[in-house]
This record gives sequence, structure tokens and C-alpha cells, in this order.
Amino acid sequence: MPDRVICDTSPLFYLHRLRHLALLQKLYRRILVPEAVITELLAGRDQGEDVPVLTQYDWIEVHRVRTQNVLPLISDLGSGETEVLTLALEEPDSLVILDDRYAREIAIQRNIRLTGTAGVLLRAKSEGYLPAVKPVLDELSRLGFHLSKVVQRRILACAQE
Repeated sequence: MPDRVICDTSPLFYLHRLRHLALLQKLYRRILVPEAVITELLAGRDQGEDVPVLTQYDWIEVHRVRTQNVLPLISDLGSGETEVLTLALEEPDSLVILDDRYAREIAIQRNIRLTGTAGVLLRAKSEGYLPAVKPVLDELSRLGFHLSKVVQRRILACAQE
């Protein structure tokens, strides 16, 4: 089990909407969230989205990024993803949970360990917290989370479903 995970907005949003946010607490020792992710969630709430209120969870730690210029400003990368990746560089043994494809490519280039919402679900099934991944993937799709059919098949193969 990784000591620390650093979580982006999308996994928090979708796990909350699935009513599976508590999986993070069950699967990981420390869950770090940079301030920009909180800002993104609050913006979503202001737009009427059902978002988690992270201050209600004492097991989620909000962290300020110490160095602002570790990653240059990258167009098409949100402030949440930028701070998640920066915090990962500051906390090098962390696992990052993010879904944005471009941010994942940058993480791979920087040798940052990563997973995504689907990876959390796979781990939850393997550790006995979810009976099956397919119904949760179907619900994710209904909520607007996009996974290609190829990726869905790969996930279900990993889940042996």
C-alpha cells in the first residue's frame, strides 16, 4: 500500500458521485489534495454540481504546493492537475490518482507513479471492497466519465469480468 496518494479533482468528483469516496480511505494510508483541487471542486459546487465537501473528511489532507515553478505553465493542463503533479515531485514516493490523459502523459514523462479512478476501482475489487467493477464502470459512463471501449475491455479483463 502506498504511504501517500495525491488525488486530482476528477477521481474525487466521480468517486463521490458513485458513493465510493470512502474507498480512498480504505485503500490508502494518506490522501493528499492540493489547494487548487479544492478550488476546482468549489467552482463546481458554485455551478450546481454535486461535489464532495472535503472538509467533512478528516482523512483527507489539504496541502499547499511549496514550489510554484517546478512545472512550467502548460496550456491545456488545469491548475488542479498542475498542482497534483507538482506536489508529486515534492513528495516523490507518492502515487498520483488522476484521469486527465494529458496530465497522465506528463506524469509518465516525469516518472511519477500513477493510477486513475478505474485503477482505484480495480484495487477495491482485488481487496474485497467491491464485488464487481462492471456495474460501477457502467454508472461512471452514465455520469459522463469517458473511457474508450478498448480501455473498458482492458479494465474488465484486469478485473476478470
